[in-house]
Amino acid sequence: MNFFEHQAQARRTSTRLVLLFGLAVLGIVLAVDLAVLIFAGAHPGLLTLATLGTLGVIALGSLYRISSLRGGGESVALQMGGVPVPENTQDLNLRRLRNVVEEIAIASGVPVPKLYVLEHEAAINAFAAGYSPSDAVVAVTRGALDRLNRDELQGVIAHEFSHILNGDMRLNIRLIGVLFGILMLAIIGRKILEGGRGGRSSKGVGAILVAALVAMLVGYIGLFFGRMIKASVSRSRERLADASAVQFTRQTSGLAGALKKIGGLHEGAKLNDRADAEEVSHLLFGDGVGFSGLFATHPPLLERIRALEPSFRADQLEGLTRRWAIEPPHGLDEDRSMGLARPLQPPPLPEIDSRHALTPPMVAAQVAHPGADDYRRADSIVATLPDALRALASQRDAVVPLLLALLLDEDAQIASRQHYEIAARLGPELADAARALRAQALADLHPMLRLPLASLAFPVLRLRPRPQLNAFMDAVQAAVNADGRVSLFEYCLARLLTVQVTESLDPSRHARFGRRKPQAVAAELATLLAVVAQSGHADAVSAQRAYLAGLQRILPQEHRPYAPPADGVLALDRVWEALDALDPLAKQLLVEAVTAAISHDNRVAVAEAELLRTICAVLHCPLPPMLAKA
Repeated sequence: MNFFEHQAQARRTSTRLVLLFGLAVLGIVLAVDLAVLIFAGAHPGLLTLATLGTLGVIALGSLYRISSLRGGGESVALQMGGVPVPENTQDLNLRRLRNVVEEIAIASGVPVPKLYVLEHEAAINAFAAGYSPSDAVVAVTRGALDRLNRDELQGVIAHEFSHILNGDMRLNIRLIGVLFGILMLAIIGRKILEGGRGGRSSKGVGAILVAALVAMLVGYIGLFFGRMIKASVSRSRERLADASAVQFTRQTSGLAGALKKIGGLHEGAKLNDRADAEEVSHLLFGDGVGFSGLFATHPPLLERIRALEPSFRADQLEGLTRRWAIEPPHGLDEDRSMGLARPLQPPPLPEIDSRHALTPPMVAAQVAHPGADDYRRADSIVATLPDALRALASQRDAVVPLLLALLLDEDAQIASRQHYEIAARLGPELADAARALRAQALADLHPMLRLPLASLAFPVLRLRPRPQLNAFMDAVQAAVNADGRVSLFEYCLARLLTVQVTESLDPSRHARFGRRKPQAVAAELATLLAVVAQSGHADAVSAQRAYLAGLQRILPQEHRPYAPPADGVLALDRVWEALDALDPLAKQLLVEAVTAAISHDNRVAVAEAELLRTICAVLHCPLPPMLAKA
């Protein structure tokens, strides 16, 4: 199953979730009405009041919880007691975690997520939460940091990245909000009973306590439905995430080792006794609550291990348990004993003027599915990025001029105009810093390093207050529109930054699965393909052929002449919203169409491949560094 098929399945799952929620609400309402009939008799007015009151409580509970999660993944991490990981941490465990996450993010083509540690959890567990990659967080327990070696930690993080890439996070966080509503009656009833234990002599209080007891008992129907819904939605996606983690990390031993340590160590994966553990149980890497059978949100542990190592036996797990009871494993010590050096030297980055063969099916298959070559390419990118630039990307005061410097044009006149626009919005000092970085640190930066550098800088950027982020976005737009002679890559990079910042400021507002078909956005498709074709071909005849090759891929029945827009690349401002609302399977055709236009001459330059990655990222189709397999 590729990324687009998984997105389509996630959309269908969302629809199924709504239906299951409706059935759960119906069951609760019927139970309340039955209780009213038993205790008060058949009074139509009272039954109507009970029905409306029950629906109101459930609706208000869900709306309240959904509203409390509008902040996205960070809201969940903070609720769970997560502590942010500093960008410049010197803690070896945290440094190792950050390095692993950055490598996987670069290989996947998504922004580096914010990192949190659950410091008071000795169990081995982790979760990813958020509405989109732009607001994603990855949280790990202190037990995972202490007990897992690097390969095992990489397997766990790759598992969580699968949820980020495939849209599972969006469904998971909405599941928290929706299910809270059907648990409201049980919560209300329990709170009243706890608060009314001392006042049983009053007849009125007694009636209230009886009603509260009934509400709590009926609420357990909601609890039953909630656990069933979570289990039915979660188990299959956990199996897929395990399989994706193996694909991401190029080996099974890391993920299998993490699962063995969960099974063999006393702490396991179970979180401390806390009220919110069950609420987030479907987000976790391992079973953090202890449910089994119908209510299990994860496949059995042995089943997960055997899917990776078919010959593994239960008695082997028992042997590990006995051994680790005497001498528990320590991740950093295991790393030192195995050696930290990479077994393979990462390949060099391709020459800037080199050209490679890419095909539309190859590109579509790699969206959100990094493979072994992509990891080697990510290793090359990490190794090639100058230390000075990586340091700037982690500094709060340097990240804004660094990102703006990536947008400055090579043409001196255009860059001067951009400098003026930035200075007018953010001050001359910051504009001068951006120009200096462009002239010095970024002058010879390889095209394949621009997106990874922006990815590394993004977590620091979004730490800034909202007014500063709004001013930054204004400066980005002004820099892009300073002159009509903006390159397509600079325009797309600016658009990508704007999308990521906008989504991080208001995550829940921008989370959606598209439903539109290509025919409904034919004009926007034609505009995008015309701009891409014109940008990548020197003469009008070649550009027209490239445009028609792309159009044939997604709209074979349409006859739209090649007509490059008069305002050039700036015409793309009018297409992104419509194209991002495409159905997932239609987006696959869109990615193939853009690839067909770019690769019409059968040879793709490095800059063209990076342009393709940027367009895909703007449309929420994360693409790994493409030239590894080419």
